[in-house]
Amino acid sequence: MRQVVVAGIGQTVFGKFLHRGVRSLAEEALSSAIADSGIGYEQIDVTYFANALSGLVTGQETIRGQVALRNTGVMGRPIINVDNACASGSTAFHLAWLSVASGQADVALAIGAEKLTHEDKSVTFGAFASGVDVEERARLQMEAPQGHSVFMDIYAERARRYMEFSGATPKDFALVCVKSRQAASMNEWAQFRSPVTVDEVLGSRMISAPLTLNMCSPIADGAAAAILVSEEFAQRAGAPHVYVKACALVSANKDGLGPTCAERAAKAAYDTAGLGPEDIHVAEVHDASAAAEIMLYERLGFAAPGRGVSLLRAGDTSVGGRLPVNPGGGLLSRGHPVGATGIAQIIELTTHLRGTAGARQREGAKAALAECSGGQLGADSALAAATILTNFK
Repeated sequence: MRQVVVAGIGQTVFGKFLHRGVRSLAEEALSSAIADSGIGYEQIDVTYFANALSGLVTGQETIRGQVALRNTGVMGRPIINVDNACASGSTAFHLAWLSVASGQADVALAIGAEKLTHEDKSVTFGAFASGVDVEERARLQMEAPQGHSVFMDIYAERARRYMEFSGATPKDFALVCVKSRQAASMNEWAQFRSPVTVDEVLGSRMISAPLTLNMCSPIADGAAAAILVSEEFAQRAGAPHVYVKACALVSANKDGLGPTCAERAAKAAYDTAGLGPEDIHVAEVHDASAAAEIMLYERLGFAAPGRGVSLLRAGDTSVGGRLPVNPGGGLLSRGHPVGATGIAQIIELTTHLRGTAGARQREGAKAALAECSGGQLGADSALAAATILTNFK
């Protein structure tokens, strides 16, 4: 397998843009990635386009990438549409990496774009519910909740179990939100940039106990793109060298039995990269809820079982800490336009490894990990991706 380099990155601001479509968002992100890389549209051999919910929110099915990119210079060459729930962007990145690493392509584009805002919010929430096995929902009589995604009920149930196991409290989940907003206040691409207090988080509307509104990832629109190239191409093009050392993708075990997707994806990535959790300097994780971030500290090996909350309380995972997690604001504050999320994580980590993250920079960052999960199957996510990036070969 060849060495693969992240040569270009670009994204839109994430937010609610009722009058913008997927095409507009995708074009902006792609244009930014092209400008960042210095690579021409005509040099892109293959494109992987991530979008999870357009069919249900906008009605556009089957040829989503071709429609979104029809006015760009990537047309005429392969465009592969990728739908893998919240890990759609991570899956597109995985496939782009595989294309370059295998020698199939010298330049591959991973781009994700999502339009989630709708005049009728029930359309958006109904679309999210498609990430659960519909037969399982019917068997368990999981009724679609009013005013929020079914996933927040799932995350709330996990949060309650984690509280019993670890001694974590709703205040700890609020601390995650405070940390997230503080990080996002330094990120021009984030949806929510205003700081919040613990009391404000705890006092926001209850969604599904113990999760309040601020503890749940928001509805967002946006796009993100990454251009991957072979090391040889990067040397010729003069692209900055951020290496993809590992890129693992796994699905749930039968009935969602453990070990979890996140644990297995992370182990596969660590093994491939020849690194361990102790070598990671900065991370982006799938904080669809505040409680999920703390649990992922443990599943990714950053803390022992039940001890993730100690990392949070000590400030280790805050900007300026030993291991900043979600320094771009994460899903909670940067926003969660599903198809774009996994690639936005890669963009955030790439800026740290380039040393260009500004006030949120993790000084001396050499190795970074991104984890993104998607869907729900039994007791676990339906899939998870883990990617390790470094600025050394």
